[in-house]
Amino acid sequence: MDFLTIVYLVYSFIAFYFLFLFVLIYVQNKKRINWVPPITKRYGLSIVIPCYNEEKSIGKTIDNLVKNGYSNLKKIIVVDDRSTDNSYKIMKKYEKKYPGLVKAVQTKKNTGNAAGAKNYGAKFVRTELIGFTDADSFPEVGAIEKTIGFFDDPKVGAVTSTVLVQNRKNILCRLQAIEYIVIKFTRKLLEFVDSIYVTPGPLAIYRRSIFEEIGGFDEKNLTEDIEITWNLLAHGYKIKMSAPSKVYSIAPTKVKAWFKQRIRWNMGGVQTMIKHRKAFMRNGMLGAFVLPFFIFSWMIGVFGLAIISYRVVRTIILKFLSTSLSVKSQATVIMLNDIRLVPNVLLFMGIVVFVLGLLYTLFALYTIRERKEFKRPCVFSITTYTFFYLLVYPIILVVSAVKLMFGKAKW
Repeated sequence: MDFLTIVYLVYSFIAFYFLFLFVLIYVQNKKRINWVPPITKRYGLSIVIPCYNEEKSIGKTIDNLVKNGYSNLKKIIVVDDRSTDNSYKIMKKYEKKYPGLVKAVQTKKNTGNAAGAKNYGAKFVRTELIGFTDADSFPEVGAIEKTIGFFDDPKVGAVTSTVLVQNRKNILCRLQAIEYIVIKFTRKLLEFVDSIYVTPGPLAIYRRSIFEEIGGFDEKNLTEDIEITWNLLAHGYKIKMSAPSKVYSIAPTKVKAWFKQRIRWNMGGVQTMIKHRKAFMRNGMLGAFVLPFFIFSWMIGVFGLAIISYRVVRTIILKFLSTSLSVKSQATVIMLNDIRLVPNVLLFMGIVVFVLGLLYTLFALYTIRERKEFKRPCVFSITTYTFFYLLVYPIILVVSAVKLMFGKAKW
């Protein structure tokens, strides 16, 4: 058995393992996917909105939060990170529009990332709970209410929501809409094994005492929402997800912006893995599952890309050499009976892994079929997502790793 075959078998085993693990988790917990605990106490809540050059959306975000329906929302703190557009002027107008509720503040200098603005805004919070919403995200009415009941458990440090795509005007946005739904489904399943790995920026609520205990957001990390989640797990706290609590976020509409965002996400993920590397195979579910899950996911992506690249390059070289030899010897380059598909175990396993991945995507979409997000998923979008969109991710992983090695990690 050659090295490539061993790598391929390991790759297939890891893929099979995680796919069947998620199926098992779903079967055991399918009745609890959309469960929300009743509210027994209306905790005081303040929400911080970090803002940098978001003049087009910041007003709508503030209006959306004010009208969200949670009766004990004490303060909305909007933090301008020294925007170069009219964001701060708009924020001040809304401060006058909602006196006593909205507070507009400005950092002393541009912090260069969302974590700095979030930590700055957190200094003004005095309530039991502290929430964070991106300036281009819009929680659905009642979304906040559906997160509160989880905090009756004193070990819960944070509650996250379902993030969905607001804009779907082109194929890239529609592909991201599918991706977000699959992520939502996966993240909820991971909650049942205490392994939620991120509390996304569009809407996340934290217990303030715990938030302060762990030191808030890491301002050196490119994905502060991933790092703080791992930090919570490292300190022994739980993270919950309220699936019915939905927030809509504006997704990148152009490939360049999308690629840049994904590069940042992956570099931040690597930074987080490096920071928490000592927790591997210890320190609760962070070391026993979350960290190995991230590492193996990276391995699957990188090795998958390596295998495909090797086979493609090898085939091209062999065809080139055989063609050159045939031309020089004036022999037939290729005959019809040479074109055949030879069945083997590796090919079969590759097809099975691909089909299972497709079925997982379809099932994730099916579980929310009665909701407005995806009543009739577009066949073309799903096909493109499976055949092309996901295949780009290994390339993003490699580019992210290279950028980190050369010290090019930036927001």
